Amino acid sequence: MKFIHRLGYYLGGFTLGLILLLFFLNGKDASCDYGPNARTVKNISSKPFKYSEKASLFISKQALDSTTIINLVKFGNVNFSESKTEIDSCKIYQIENSFKDRDLELQIKNCDSIVTVLDIMYSYN
Repeated sequence: MKFIHRLGYYLGGFTLGLILLLFFLNGKDASCDYGPNARTVKNISSKPFKYSEKASLFISKQALDSTTIINLVKFGNVNFSESKTEIDSCKIYQIENSFKDRDLELQIKNCDSIVTVLDIMYSYN
């Protein structure tokens, strides 16, 4: 069999496989969270949120809502150098994001079943 025929069969099968794969994965919530930031944020976002008194005061002063806080966490960047990840029970993460052109830092306590927002503050870099 000539090379051009083998190449045609290969490309035909490859194309058919891609079409079947797209058909079966269409509408699925498949994601590729391989980086440490993506895994940490996905883990935090999958749990219910609780707010400390300090965080609640900041939220009420700035007229923020829970959806905004969840989006700040979901689309934020975890600062692992400022986080306390060596703790066994509940790890404390520093998440950085911006809201209305101002940089924010959120201090998050991530336990097994609940996430507590310990503090929210403006970053002055």
